[in-house]
Amino acid sequence: MFEITLITMGKLKEKFYISAAAEYVKRLGAYCRFQLLELPEVRLPDAPSPAEIQAGLEKEADVILSKIPKGAWFCVLTPEGKLLSSDALADKLKDVKVSGKSSVCFLIGSSYGMAPRIKDKADFRLSMSPMTFPHHLARVMVLEQIYRAEAIQAGSKYHK
Repeated sequence: MFEITLITMGKLKEKFYISAAAEYVKRLGAYCRFQLLELPEVRLPDAPSPAEIQAGLEKEADVILSKIPKGAWFCVLTPEGKLLSSDALADKLKDVKVSGKSSVCFLIGSSYGMAPRIKDKADFRLSMSPMTFPHHLARVMVLEQIYRAEAIQAGSKYHK
């Protein structure tokens, strides 16, 4: 069975986000083996300097790199990534499967983003929108879109 991993920086705290995320994780079980990895964000001062932010992102990068499944197609969510429709994301994942990969890994970085070396390692850079979203909401949105992509590939009526 195809494996999908979502790596996120930070944990959900609000019950409504936790509930929504859990629903999509449950639904994904019908299509793939799904794993959610919540990694801790590096603690920074209230008004961090650019150097402190960069140092924090580099520490996070070390942990992220150790968690990407070996051989997985790796996709980072970043504002400068490519915008895809839901159908196009489904096609992209289908192409990954056809290429012989047995797993994909998505990454939602921390509130300050991610280290450039993480973006450089990515097979694909995906943008959700030019708008900015809270990271907790972005997680739910990414889970829904991964679920939608799998449902599209399966010919489900979920995507109308």
